[in-house]
Amino acid sequence: MLLVLCVDLDDDLGRKTGFSTPVIGREPVKEAAVALATADPEDSDVNVIFQGLHVYDDLSARDESVEVAVVTGNEEDDVSANREVGDEVDTVLASLSTSEDVTALVITDGAQDESVIPIIRSRVPIDGVRRVVVRQAQNLESMYYTIKQVLDDPETRGTVLIPLGILLLIYPLALIGSALEMPGFVLGTTSALLGLYLISRGLGLGNRLDTAVERGRRLLYAGRTTLLAYVVAAALVVLGGVHGLNELEAVRETTTGDVGALAVAAAIVYGSVQWVAAAGVTTSLGQITDEYIADTLEWRYLNAPFYVLSMAIVLHAVSAFFLDRVDVTYLATALTAGTLLGIVSTLTFAVVESRFSEPENREARPSESA
Repeated sequence: MLLVLCVDLDDDLGRKTGFSTPVIGREPVKEAAVALATADPEDSDVNVIFQGLHVYDDLSARDESVEVAVVTGNEEDDVSANREVGDEVDTVLASLSTSEDVTALVITDGAQDESVIPIIRSRVPIDGVRRVVVRQAQNLESMYYTIKQVLDDPETRGTVLIPLGILLLIYPLALIGSALEMPGFVLGTTSALLGLYLISRGLGLGNRLDTAVERGRRLLYAGRTTLLAYVVAAALVVLGGVHGLNELEAVRETTTGDVGALAVAAAIVYGSVQWVAAAGVTTSLGQITDEYIADTLEWRYLNAPFYVLSMAIVLHAVSAFFLDRVDVTYLATALTAGTLLGIVSTLTFAVVESRFSEPENREARPSESA
């Protein structure tokens, strides 16, 4: 008789399912295998027991005398586990009712369980040892699918592969830079690209940029004048910055000694305020136009251009005063004019809104009461 002996040295079967061991016979072994697979599908001993059942069925189909059993050790040290396996093998052999010589086919899942083979051989002749090797290697398979998932996910792909690609390009770019006698420029550019990318990822600028692009696309296809106004305003702000720097340079040329921080700020404001004010008026008029087209315009929205002009008048006068371009009288006049412009516009549009909204409210009340 051939005894198919499935070895579970660390007693996963007993600890995880509560089965008492040894387990002898096809049906009890099958129940034990199903119970262990249900309790822990990833346990390699599940494959050992099912392999034992497979060998048993194969030999039974050939009308050979065969029996299957599961023996276990314990989770303590190797010596104690080996002794436990030896005792259970003795129990299995004692339960076999046969006059034939018994030999064993030992089935294990690795080298650790095979350390008990000398113990088994001391009790029964061994015809062979079969190690169950699962076709999938968990670490390799997990690594493969992890890499595959990274490559398939656009978000993760951009986060991982772009910095890695830039790092891998450093050496070939350094060679190109050396050939062109510009190694510092190439390395600096590469480092700058990598740094900008990491900063943008850390601050979430990519999502904000995508949102801004999507919003601009919607404004463009919706025929909104706000988009055009923003583009023109951006150009005006750039021109204002250039004009402010030119004004600062002119102040430095006409000033002996160092230019103070207050004079620097005044020069930049004096040179750029009219351009920035034009940008503000442009964007406010674009917004007002869109609100009017959408039939959501309110009278108080018309205050925006006048507020921009008021602030521009005040800033221009203050900066000119600090640059000794105007006297105190001009400064006082400009401050008063800017303040009055803002107040008058606010009162005017408030009165107009109240006058125009009253007839509408009166018309709405009878309809509601009816």
